[in-house]
Amino acid sequence: THTLYSVSVSELSENLSTTSIDVQGMSLTFRGKEVVLSLLNKGCEVSNHVMSEDTERCSCGKLSWILRLDKTLMIKFANEKSEREFREILEGLGDPSRLSKFKARTEESSASQYFQFYGYLSQQQNMLQDYVRTSTFQRAILDNHTDFQDKIVLDVGAGSGILSFFAVQAGAKHVYAVEASGMAEHCRELIKHNKYEDKITVIHGMIEEVEIPEQVDTIISEPMGYMLYNERMLETYIHARKWLKKEGRMFPTKGTLYLAPFSDEGLFQEVSNKANFWYQTFFYGVDLSNLRQQAYTEYFKQPIVDTFDPRHLVAKPIKHTTDFLSDTEDSLKKISVDFTFYPHTAAHVHGLAFWFDVSFEGSQKTVFLSTAPSEPLTHWYQVRCLTETPLYARPGQPIIGNVTLISNKRQSYDVKLEMNLAGSSTKVGNVLDLKNPYFRYTGAVAIPPGTHTTSPSEQYWSSDSQPQTGYSTGGAGATGVYNGYTPATTVKAPYPT
Repeated sequence: THTLYSVSVSELSENLSTTSIDVQGMSLTFRGKEVVLSLLNKGCEVSNHVMSEDTERCSCGKLSWILRLDKTLMIKFANEKSEREFREILEGLGDPSRLSKFKARTEESSASQYFQFYGYLSQQQNMLQDYVRTSTFQRAILDNHTDFQDKIVLDVGAGSGILSFFAVQAGAKHVYAVEASGMAEHCRELIKHNKYEDKITVIHGMIEEVEIPEQVDTIISEPMGYMLYNERMLETYIHARKWLKKEGRMFPTKGTLYLAPFSDEGLFQEVSNKANFWYQTFFYGVDLSNLRQQAYTEYFKQPIVDTFDPRHLVAKPIKHTTDFLSDTEDSLKKISVDFTFYPHTAAHVHGLAFWFDVSFEGSQKTVFLSTAPSEPLTHWYQVRCLTETPLYARPGQPIIGNVTLISNKRQSYDVKLEMNLAGSSTKVGNVLDLKNPYFRYTGAVAIPPGTHTTSPSEQYWSSDSQPQTGYSTGGAGATGVYNGYTPATTVKAPYPT
């Protein structure tokens, strides 16, 4: 169902006189090969009309349509965006697959929230200030300038246009910057302010729906979400290949998801204890205890977005790679990864940890952007998926299982996790909602208990270096490899990418 507001509707008589109908909007619902058009006023249906591929219709100017239904209606839209959405629905009559691939796979409410989120300058700032992200993209482009020099470039999901600017810095002949959110206007302003109007053209719309004036030599984008695949923008990025020349390049070129079992008793207890609120039997006179189990299950369905010391990992990670130059959009609808891990220590395994790398494979150089827990922190952090019951593993005892990411229309995935110990009937699993993560990052990285083999006190005070207070998470003199990334705004939002 698609709902469009800010429309005016009139009934058109045979002598072409019009009678206004009091409506505030309309909804359009696919029913097989037909569409039910419902006129709305104050949220209630005023009337329903059925459209099919045989319905007579014609456009009237840029913003109006005339439809011959059980009565002849003239519909006028307030803006081009609403008219375009209506036109696309008409084009899908008799064949819903003719709708753009984005709209076919995405709930309207999710898309609206998504584009609103990325229309805020504060969210663009949050991504731009991720030093690792922004610097790596610039280095990958500039170090492969032959892939941009005098080339036609397509920037998919351009946002503020920063990647388009990098392409111009590398000598691009022209860049088409496609952006579906309201950020497109800010992008135009930046281009004009920097006097690049002759080099960068902003196209406001979705890559699945817009027209690019010519085939391109190189596609650039930053389409990664949490666990690489969240937001499902990788499908949009792959879709953009229809505009890529045969020997064209894509930056990034490949994305690799890593997964490994982890042990973190502190995290497990923290999540478990959150449900204890529901144990109360006299909360303002109300017994809440019957909901405790439901709350427990709900909390464990939330992937944990934070960072952690890599010593929490109990086995070497395995990986799953997506090649953006050759893999299809459909291959990302369901992603299944079988695994066998060999623990290097005895531990309670509390779930699987995930992170990703992307590679920029240019003509001159390959550059990697990594979100691994051993690398400087990015705004993607890492993701951990817990099971409600830990699995006790011994050194070398294989942990066998599967993780499957099943796409949904909320621009995300349901994560189905199953694992068991070889030679044992013990099996654990969980199904998590990647759209609804728990943002836990506090700025500190806890060292796993029991990892010190010498006295930390003696080691600290006998050091020749200048004493430091607390465990460093980055900066001068840091003892670890962590970078205390501080976002411009709190990253407790549905669509950091």
